[in-house]
Amino acid sequence: MPGKMTVAVLFGGQSGEHEVSLVSSHGIMQTLDPERYEVLPVGITRTGRWLAGAGAHAALVAAADRDRLPTGVTLSTDAGPLIEDFDLLHAAGRIDVVFPVLHGPMGEDGTVQGLLELAGLPYVGCGVAASAVGMDKALMKAAFAAAGLPVLPWLLVRRVDLLADSEAVCARVEAALPYPVFVKPANMGSSVGVSKAQDRAGLRAGLAEAARYDRRIVVEQGIPAREIEVSVLGNDAPAASVPGEVAPSGEWYDYTAKYLADASQLLIPAPLEADLAERARALALEAFLAIDGAGLSRVDFLLDRETGALWVNEVNTMPGFTPISMYPRLWAASGLAYPQLLDRLIQLALERHQQRPPGRSG
Repeated sequence: MPGKMTVAVLFGGQSGEHEVSLVSSHGIMQTLDPERYEVLPVGITRTGRWLAGAGAHAALVAAADRDRLPTGVTLSTDAGPLIEDFDLLHAAGRIDVVFPVLHGPMGEDGTVQGLLELAGLPYVGCGVAASAVGMDKALMKAAFAAAGLPVLPWLLVRRVDLLADSEAVCARVEAALPYPVFVKPANMGSSVGVSKAQDRAGLRAGLAEAARYDRRIVVEQGIPAREIEVSVLGNDAPAASVPGEVAPSGEWYDYTAKYLADASQLLIPAPLEADLAERARALALEAFLAIDGAGLSRVDFLLDRETGALWVNEVNTMPGFTPISMYPRLWAASGLAYPQLLDRLIQLALERHQQRPPGRSG
């Protein structure tokens, strides 16, 4: 392709992970080689407005008002033009590839991926089905179980049942799972809405908190665990990075430990025996293929401190992506630096787009 490639970087979004997306996308846009790529920043506000241009990221960072862009926002003179209510479908002709750096619902869950398919645009990351399954923890666990992967015992709770009789729901959970349990919105990431319950009161509160974010709630068996993560890169023949370990500043790796506190440690590579590290890498590839992943994912594991059992916890189809996030750091430790990792992801997006069946525009 002659000249620079135009990469539209999508960020923001309408989920509870809006701010995380802004941080991830900033790192990507700052690192993409300006000699090779023309970056088109495209922001999505919390209310679903699309903005494009060099000033889009600054506008979203400044936008504390949920309903509209704040009045009086002044973009610096070198920020460039800002196109309000940007229409991705109409702009598709001048875009070579899209990098959707969106976390959580309405971005990482297949919705935006479907839009990009309709627009006929190559895009980085998993397709519609894999994104949807990777976002929904209940569907994900069902896919893992069908593939024979080790998954901790869990239970699905519906918000409608919780509202009808919360005590009956708590009793059903207690009959199936011993305390402690983790309570999670089925469709959310970055540990938003997640809590650990040690008793009925904690379970009741955790279910109510998770129900704020989703109509489906996953309750998982808690274990004394080490948190192991593996980065996966590729399409039909993916590769796995060295494993890393998260040593959280608190009891577990919650939202505060991930983004607000500064005491958590990322151990790269993870201090694991060689055979266990290889098992984690092999299971990561199996989990990625089980959801028909493409491009990238980070696979998270729980390693039981007492029994040594390794459990597949979840797949993140668009993990945190700052230069110091676990996903790129694991690849850096595996020999692929951050700028080259971005190049490879764009190449994978173009390769997958070329493999579309005849007659499909996407």
